[in-house]
Amino acid sequence: MSIIIIAAIFIVGFILQIRLMQSPKTALLGNRIGAAFMGAAIIYTIIVYGGMGNSALWLWLVIGGFAGVSLGHVVKMIQMPQMVGMLNGFGGAASALVAIAGSSQFLGDASWYLWLTASLALSVGVLTFTGSMVAAMKLQGIISGKPVNLDESGKLKRILLLTAAGIVLVSTFITGIYSVWVVFLSIISAVYGVIMALRVGGADMPVVISLLNSFSGVAASITGFAVEDPLLVGVGAVVGVSGLILTRIMCRAMNRNLSAVLTGITTVSDSRRAENLLNVSNELEGFNEEKKGSMEIGDVINSAKSVIIVPGYGMAVAQAQGKVKDLIDCLEKAGKQVKIGIHPVAGRMPGHMNVLLAEVGIDYDKLYDMDTINPEFENTDLTIVVGACDVVNPSANTAKGSPIYGMPILEVEKSKNVIVCNLDEKPGYSGVENTLYSMKNVITIWGNASVTVPTITEACR
Repeated sequence: MSIIIIAAIFIVGFILQIRLMQSPKTALLGNRIGAAFMGAAIIYTIIVYGGMGNSALWLWLVIGGFAGVSLGHVVKMIQMPQMVGMLNGFGGAASALVAIAGSSQFLGDASWYLWLTASLALSVGVLTFTGSMVAAMKLQGIISGKPVNLDESGKLKRILLLTAAGIVLVSTFITGIYSVWVVFLSIISAVYGVIMALRVGGADMPVVISLLNSFSGVAASITGFAVEDPLLVGVGAVVGVSGLILTRIMCRAMNRNLSAVLTGITTVSDSRRAENLLNVSNELEGFNEEKKGSMEIGDVINSAKSVIIVPGYGMAVAQAQGKVKDLIDCLEKAGKQVKIGIHPVAGRMPGHMNVLLAEVGIDYDKLYDMDTINPEFENTDLTIVVGACDVVNPSANTAKGSPIYGMPILEVEKSKNVIVCNLDEKPGYSGVENTLYSMKNVITIWGNASVTVPTITEACR
C-alpha cells in the first residue's frame, strides 16, 4: 500500500508539471518541477529494487545524464523536434528492454496476463523506437520527407498484425520458444514502425511526433504492468494520455483524421485540381507584377497602422527570429500596432515557434493563436509572412484532394496588403502550389529571411 501511495504522489507531481507548462509564465517552473520529480522517481526506483550498491548501474546513470546534458546544450532549438523524436524512440526502446528483462525472470511459470503485457510492451516499445527514428531522420533531412507507401493494398500490414497476434498467442502458453518469440515479435514490430513513419508526409509530421510521444508513454505503462511496478504504470499513463490529447489537438488544428494520416490517404493529390490552380496562378502573375511595380514597400509599411507578422518554419531554418525582433521594434517605434499570428504547426511540433520567438525576447503577450488572430486579418493594414507556406496557402480551402485540403490556415490574404518573405516560390512540405503569391494585394520578396527581413526594417525607418 505504501508503494501505491508514493507512486500516487509522484504522479500528482507530474500532473502538476503539465498544468504549469500550459502557461508561458509558469512553464519554466513546471519544467523544473518535472525534472525534480523524475530525478526523485529514478532514485526511489533504484532503492526499491536494491540497486544502491550496483556500481555498473550508477556508471550508466552518470553516462546517460552526461549525454542528456550535452545534447541539451549542443542541439539547436530548430533541431528540437528531431531530438524529441529521438527521445520518444529511446523511451520506447527502454520499455522494450525492460519488458524482455522482466519477463525472462519469470520464464516458465508466468501467468498468461504477465506474458501478454510483456508481449504488448515489447511490441509497442520497438514500434515506437523504429517509427521515431524514421520520423527524426525525415525531420533532419537524412531521408526524404515525402510519403513512401510500401503497402498500398494493406496486405503487408494485415500479415504483420496476424503474424504478431499468432506469435503472442503461442508464446503465451509455450514458454520454450521464448528467444524465438522475442526475435520475431521485435522484427515484426520494427518493420511496422518503419512502414508507419515512412508513409506519412512532412506536412503531417507534427501529428506523428505527438502520437509517438503518446506511444512511448503507453509502452512504459504496459511495461509497468508486466513488471508489476505501479509507479511506471502511472507515469507512463500520464505521458500516454497527454500525448493522445496533444495528437487530437493537432489533428483538429490540421483538420486531419488520424487514421488517414497514418495510412497516407491525405497525401494523394488531385493532379487536375493542381493543374487548374497553377493556371490561375499564371493568369494572375502578370497583374500581380504590375501591382508590385506600382507599390513601394516603404509606402505600404509607412501607411500601415496595424501589422500582423506570421512566422513559419522557414524563419527558423534561416535563424531569422532576431531579425524579426528588430522589425517588430522598428514598427512599434513608428507607432504601429504589431501582433504575431502563430499557426499550431508553424514549427515542426506544437509550441516550437513560440519558444523560438521567446529566445530573442519577443513578448508572449504579442503571440496570438490561429482562432484568435484570424478574425483580425480583414481589418489589418499589413501582414508580413516570414518563412511560412502551407499554413497561409489559400489552396487549403479550394484544392480538393490535395494534402492540405480542409486544413485551417491563417487567412492572411484578407489583409489590405501582404508582404511575403520566403526563400522561393516552391511549394511547402505538402507539395501544393501556394496561390497566395499571385494575389493582387501581395508583394513577394524571395531570398533568405535573415537577409530579406532587414530590408523591410530599413524601409520602415
